[in-house]
Amino acid sequence: MKKSGILNRHLAGATAELGHGDGVLVCDAGMPIPAGPRVVDLAFRAGVPSFAEVLDGLLEELVVESATAAEEVREANPEAAALLAGRFPAALTHVSHDDLKALSAHARLIVRTGEASPYANVLLRCGVFF
Repeated sequence: MKKSGILNRHLAGATAELGHGDGVLVCDAGMPIPAGPRVVDLAFRAGVPSFAEVLDGLLEELVVESATAAEEVREANPEAAALLAGRFPAALTHVSHDDLKALSAHARLIVRTGEASPYANVLLRCGVFF
């Protein structure tokens, strides 16, 4: 049994399969989930687990070369916007929410959180550790 890191067996297995250039969407409970990508749904109750908790857990295990969020997050959810700006000071781009939804269809993995605040979504692009 693992004693640290991601303990959820579905998420741990899915992250182990990721490679350079793969997309991982970390999303709130309200984000539409497109058909196609593998989905690990962690939502338990509204707010549990939070977007921040899941994002930070993934960032401890993944190499991320860039991130994309909806431009609407800046106005509608300043807390999530600040979190993303802090986690990705040089590697964060913004697109419209509609464009983010379209991009999510090409993700390799979608991780749904229990987050219940608007636009708490980010598409990560995996990098390499060397």
